[in-house]
Amino acid sequence: QVQLVESGGGLVQAGGSLRLSCAGSGSMFSIKSMGWYSQSPGKQRELVAIITSGGSTSYADSVKGRFTISRDNAKSTVYLHMTKMKPEDTAVYYCNARQLSRVGTINDYWGQGTQVTVSS
Repeated sequence: QVQLVESGGGLVQAGGSLRLSCAGSGSMFSIKSMGWYSQSPGKQRELVAIITSGGSTSYADSVKGRFTISRDNAKSTVYLHMTKMKPEDTAVYYCNARQLSRVGTINDYWGQGTQVTVSS
């Protein structure tokens, strides 16, 4: 089992910055990727940014140039640095870890979510 604990959410004014952190613990073997997803009320959870075990990154078009995902493998932690924030970034942000199990299946683990609110 993998446990993920997010931190760093809060209230920020438009144009401001926040950094989210997600610390992983437990059976952190064969983690293929870690990422951040956002979910607004009444909407489906959407991918914001993802980073693979090899360090490749991918972003939603809406955050390209504003958000940066990074990871510290030694600490099993992934970060999301959010800048130039907009009111539409307001959502609950969830950390995800995707693991390749010993039997070849994919296990998805989620954190509890952290609220990010951007005021106009």
